[in-house]
Amino acid sequence: MTVAAQGSLLYLDAVSVAFDGFKAINKLSLVLEPGEMRAIIGPNGAGKTTMMDIVTGKTRPDSGDVLFDGAIDLTRHDETTIAELGIGRKFQKPTVFESHTVQHNLELALNRPRDVFSTLFHRTTDEDQRQIDEILDTIRLTHRREEYAANLSHGQKQWLEIGMLIAQEPKLLLVDEPVAGMTDAETEETARLLRDIAKTRSVVVVEHDMGFIRELDVKVTVLAEGSVLAEGSLDHVSADENVIENYLGR
Repeated sequence: MTVAAQGSLLYLDAVSVAFDGFKAINKLSLVLEPGEMRAIIGPNGAGKTTMMDIVTGKTRPDSGDVLFDGAIDLTRHDETTIAELGIGRKFQKPTVFESHTVQHNLELALNRPRDVFSTLFHRTTDEDQRQIDEILDTIRLTHRREEYAANLSHGQKQWLEIGMLIAQEPKLLLVDEPVAGMTDAETEETARLLRDIAKTRSVVVVEHDMGFIRELDVKVTVLAEGSVLAEGSLDHVSADENVIENYLGR
């Protein structure tokens, strides 16, 4: 194991996977440090979703190393175990319990025993409520805590789902196109929200909105044809001739 792997939160080295002969991921290498937020961009079919599928155990790579927290081989675990290890994933479409209040959505998501007895007889403790209050503040929904999730705007539902993931206390949060369908104001607030979250955990954001990526002000990894095409600040990768040809120029 390399020094880079030991000190990393997420370590991918020479990862490849093919579907019916098509290499969706082709010798992909990426290192994410503890406490880092990273933006992943690239054209459709670049391998962004497949990369997240590999990290979360949905897809098993054909070759390469996928390590979490310096030493855990994610290729040896299933999706449920990986989630329990501390990797949370938010898909593009929000999935919240619309017939429950915002508060209750967060209560249901808290990181606690999930057996039938615990679920039926659990009572929200003072510590649970303190955690919920902190999450509500982070996701900008304190004033909506007693409202049904169905009454939230699209952007607020996205925030609530992010809050539900935070309630599970992940070390790494994978967020797929969080601002798709949002208003400009919600997009700007989401950038601030994710920067707040990144103060206490690592975050990987996959997104097409370049304005939003600029608001995040983080290191950017550009994928193309399943490999890393460029890495650096948004200004740096935007000036890269290969990136312009393969992505930005389209």
